[in-house]
Amino acid sequence: MRLAVALFALLFALAPASAADDVAAAQGVIRAQEQAFGQDDAAAAYSYASPMIKEFFPGADIFMSMVQNNYAPVYRHKSFEFGEGRAADGQIAQRVHIVDANGEAWEALYTLERQSDGSLKITGCTLLKAGQAA
Repeated sequence: MRLAVALFALLFALAPASAADDVAAAQGVIRAQEQAFGQDDAAAAYSYASPMIKEFFPGADIFMSMVQNNYAPVYRHKSFEFGEGRAADGQIAQRVHIVDANGEAWEALYTLERQSDGSLKITGCTLLKAGQAA
């Protein structure tokens, strides 16, 4: 009985760490893509996109053009700070607070998913001006 209680306590203690580890890993992926955008490295930025995103944008240059035209605050900004992140069942949602090149505040909600090879890939990014309802 003690062994079962100890095992349960151990598993319970490890669960939040796993979610925290997933959030930290997701932040690393998002940060790496953000840095690739800053260096205009289309191939590196594209490598963090999920297979689903790659189906919609079947090339690094096409993907980079879409980001430049539709996600300018993500592409170029003054600040990029992580907010709340949550993980469950291999899926992560991460908020990012962004101040764009013109000084306007934005909030991005990134979604990521663990792939069959164990890597995390970005499955989407919703971008709203700060204070707007989703």
